[in-house]
Amino acid sequence: MATCVLVLSGLDPGGGAGLLADARAIGSAGAFACGVVTVLTVQSTNGLRRTVPVRASLWTEQARVVLRDQRVSAIKVGALGNAANVRAASALLASHRDIPSVVDPVFVPTRGSGRLLAEGAVATLRRELLPRATLVTANAAEAEALTRARVTNVAEARVAALAIVAMGAHAVLVKGGHLADARATDLLATRDGLIELSSVRLRLRRKIHGAGCILSSLIAGRLAIGNDLPTAVRWAKRKHHNVLRRTVDLGGDLLVLVGPVH
Repeated sequence: MATCVLVLSGLDPGGGAGLLADARAIGSAGAFACGVVTVLTVQSTNGLRRTVPVRASLWTEQARVVLRDQRVSAIKVGALGNAANVRAASALLASHRDIPSVVDPVFVPTRGSGRLLAEGAVATLRRELLPRATLVTANAAEAEALTRARVTNVAEARVAALAIVAMGAHAVLVKGGHLADARATDLLATRDGLIELSSVRLRLRRKIHGAGCILSSLIAGRLAIGNDLPTAVRWAKRKHHNVLRRTVDLGGDLLVLVGPVH
């Protein structure tokens, strides 16, 4: 029986982000992807137009059946849509404390006018979901929303990472892709300290669709197969860096990562 990662995330019909991207990354990391859709979206590589959260009672019923019958060794949480789904995800993680979880706090899309988490639900996520997470993965904008402080460079990212751990998360990875520093430096903060993971900053032609989904799912996949957290994060960062070199134009304004498949 293969080891599984259960994904709670949105469905991107264009395939570049959300559950479909998560599944590609998890397979690349050596695990089997299972998934329930928490948010339906109207979007493509031209951006997000509209979101419709799925009723919490439906997707949690789906998730509990998978958790009961299959060997789920990690859980990845992505877009949740509203506060009711945040609370449901928190309750699900609370009832499976033995399973490591990666929470990617997706608030807004790379491009488009909709939101993947209602603005009024951010406080609920901060209060109820973060303390359940084994790892929170946040880009600069998400770290700012969680901490209510500027995150524009590595020094500010260090402060934000430690602040998110202080909120109750077991660990946080504040990603450096959107920071102003010359190198791309991710900050991994745990209750035992802080690790800086630095790499050469790639010069990308256009904005990338699904990069955050893929990184968090690569980490979840490695946790599922037994890596400890620092090992999983280091492996995922190396893999992600290589994947960023192999984007594909599928039409629309955003490039899509396909490296985990090919």
